[in-house]
Amino acid sequence: MLVTFKSKATADIIMYESHAKPFLDLLNKDIKRGVITASESDAAIALLEQQIAEHKAADAAIDHKPDHDDDENDKASKARAAHVTFSARFFPLLEMLREAKKSNADILWGV
Repeated sequence: MLVTFKSKATADIIMYESHAKPFLDLLNKDIKRGVITASESDAAIALLEQQIAEHKAADAAIDHKPDHDDDENDKASKARAAHVTFSARFFPLLEMLREAKKSNADILWGV
């Protein structure tokens, strides 16, 4: 399933439900239908920035993990190259939150 985030401040953002759900769960929001009000945007931005920082740190720790097998290094390197990072996946939503905050606009989905 797809989730379409809408705001008067920006263009729509479409994400897979499985990707959006963990973040919306942290905000105690229903994946099927909901709103992040303009007054909630500061907390949502801070939470998403924190999640991005944590995922970047975890990704960096994995990247610096010493491996001894060159074949395994090649496979791991290719897997990381094909992997979409959390920060890349959520950057558009973070920008939407920031623009919605500036415009005092809500973000809606499932409507």
